[in-house]
Amino acid sequence: MSTKKHMSLPAQMGAGMLLGILAGAAIQFYAIPTSYFQPFGQLFINLVRMVVVPLVIVSLISGAASVGDVGRLGRMAGKTLIYYFLTTAVAIIIGLLLGNLFQPGAGLNLAQDVASVKVSTPPSMVKVLMDIVPVNPVESLSKGNMLQIIFFAVMLGFSLSLCGEKGQPAIAFFDSMTEAMLHLTRLVMYYAPIGVFALMAVAVGRHGLGVLLPLIKLVGIMYLGCIIHVLLVYIPIVRWAGLRPAHFFRVLSAPLLIAFSSCSSAAALSSNMEGVQRLGASRSVSSFSIPLGNTINMDGTAIYMGVVAIFAAELYGVPMPFDKQLSVLLMGILASVGSMGVPGAGLLMVTMVFTQVGIPLEAVGIVAGIDRVLDMARTTINVLGDATGAICVSKLENDLDPERGARMESTL
Repeated sequence: MSTKKHMSLPAQMGAGMLLGILAGAAIQFYAIPTSYFQPFGQLFINLVRMVVVPLVIVSLISGAASVGDVGRLGRMAGKTLIYYFLTTAVAIIIGLLLGNLFQPGAGLNLAQDVASVKVSTPPSMVKVLMDIVPVNPVESLSKGNMLQIIFFAVMLGFSLSLCGEKGQPAIAFFDSMTEAMLHLTRLVMYYAPIGVFALMAVAVGRHGLGVLLPLIKLVGIMYLGCIIHVLLVYIPIVRWAGLRPAHFFRVLSAPLLIAFSSCSSAAALSSNMEGVQRLGASRSVSSFSIPLGNTINMDGTAIYMGVVAIFAAELYGVPMPFDKQLSVLLMGILASVGSMGVPGAGLLMVTMVFTQVGIPLEAVGIVAGIDRVLDMARTTINVLGDATGAICVSKLENDLDPERGARMESTL
């Protein structure tokens, strides 16, 4: 009796991405309006955003409540934050080194057409830090303010663990809701291949390779920086944790494809959380570190800031001595805390760096033309960094169990 083999979800999404690229080329060639495809891609984004906030709050409450011990929660948070800030610093250094080595802006003479670009002033770091504490948690939920949601959920989860027996019914409720949200996420993922197809078709249809030729060097350096970061940082951590890199990337192929096609780390959050648990990370660690990393861990954006700062400085003839490059490093780390897991957030945060080192903000208008292609790379690295962080912290907490992950994967 023969059994029918079904194409896996990551394979379906990969096929959707390739077909979307072909469709995008046809859209450009035949001048087909991208509005025919855009609703299908937007529907996918809306579906994944629908599950993000509920999943973050119930999983964080459940995760914080399951930790129980305030010492362990503080230790886990400390290790997570140290990992995130160290890898972000390495990412910015890689971007600056590649920018200095290849000089992407040297000799370019680009039209400074910035009339259609709106440059927003990023908030000060004091305001970002003060705004972490929500005045109205319900309003934070409705607006999707992730830093405030994370703060409230962690505090509520830990408070439930202090309630003892009286808190057990509520903890059981949030545990059940976490499981329900993961199942809802899997249902949403059935639509993912169609969504990825539409998103790629629109992206290629609007920003075909022809418009990238003048700035292809910048794009190439950005992607090279991402590859170097993976080879120097992520793969050694994965090997140290006792996982095979090939297996690691295979399990995480779904969230990485979502990140690449949607340019939204928030869209990939739920799939990323499930992926690291399939790799053996504990639920308590993954439920804490993945949502937190989705908000403050931006390795891809950090590489982008380093490369683009050198590019823009060369473009406008702004000197970039060591002290200014050190400012880029420090501001990049701080700016990553205020970044949001939505498309184009890195373009906003780089304005903070430009202002700090005296680069004209008109440079944002030039980078904006190819930001979608740059965003694909940096968002993918952001998501991969969150997953690697969860594996690293889980290993440090002696909670990493690949056999548990294998059992979970076999039930899917």
